[in-house]
Amino acid sequence: MKHSPELDAPKPAQIPPREPHQLTNLLLGIIAFALGLALLVQARFVLISLAIAIILFSLTSEAIAAIARLRIGPLRVPNWLASLVALALIASGLLTLSAVLLAQANAVVTMAVSYAAPAQKAVASLFAWMGADVEQAVLASIQKIDVARYLSALAGQASSLLSATVLIILFVGFLFAERLWFPAKLASLTGDETRAEHAARVVGRIMRRVNHYLLVKSAVSLATGIVVWAVFRIGGYELAAPVAILTFALNFIPSVGSIVATAIAGLAVYILTQDPASALTVFAICGGVQFVIGNVIDPMLMGHALRLSSFGIIISLAFWGAVWGLPGMFLAVPIMVALMIACAQSPALRPLAVMLSREGRIDGED
Repeated sequence: MKHSPELDAPKPAQIPPREPHQLTNLLLGIIAFALGLALLVQARFVLISLAIAIILFSLTSEAIAAIARLRIGPLRVPNWLASLVALALIASGLLTLSAVLLAQANAVVTMAVSYAAPAQKAVASLFAWMGADVEQAVLASIQKIDVARYLSALAGQASSLLSATVLIILFVGFLFAERLWFPAKLASLTGDETRAEHAARVVGRIMRRVNHYLLVKSAVSLATGIVVWAVFRIGGYELAAPVAILTFALNFIPSVGSIVATAIAGLAVYILTQDPASALTVFAICGGVQFVIGNVIDPMLMGHALRLSSFGIIISLAFWGAVWGLPGMFLAVPIMVALMIACAQSPALRPLAVMLSREGRIDGED
């Protein structure tokens, strides 16, 4: 019998066919993700209001518990009274903040209408060094932008702020009413007292991390906004309050927000004065303040409360910005903190938590 060399040749490895149920699970996962994404987009007004309400509830729940433990003589402050006082303070604060933001938005819209033409010429003059033809081409392109339409859209978004504020207050009120029953509901959901205690610890860890981040970020952003306001006031420039408020708000957007705020401050001064030296001076001062606060003071105060990957933060900003717009960018970091801590509790999702962390290490401790 003749020996055939084809029989000695190694046969290629056979790839086992994917089981039908695996393909079904994959398709179901894709469909569930698409439906969830559609729900996030379509119900974003309600979901954004709910997310802000949960954050406000998280920030004040510990204070309410501390007030409820106080004694006035032989009497203890009732929990319902502490909740009502906190809700009244939150409602008054949100309504005041909404009124201030609406007033500043109206001021910005009014001034934008009056400064539209000078602003277009000022931006076009930045390209004068490239030649008169280039400057005229840039001016013609800018003049094609329908400023009135964008300003009307901005005014429409500002007008919806009041309805969002009322909805947030309602959500916070119902959360306060339900806070006494959270432990019992966790025990019923988990079916085990040990698991309920573990879930409560996880929720408490998320609340502490998010609260610390928001408190530090609020203090740092407020300091930055005050410095920008002082720079505008000392220089005698208009729009000091709107630019300061915008700087305070944009500083909650990691990495990108401070850059945008600095550029807006320099551009506003250039449009107001038509003086490149003044604009560069304000840009340099605001940029220096942002650099020192963002790279020295902010990390020192934040400590280890925010162990997030820089690349993960950018991805989170892009995703939530695409889904929820500008409010999604403000909420991106708190959502990412909650997601990282929650994923760390599951062995199957722990690799995702490791990828979201800055150091690749999840220790579960504050």
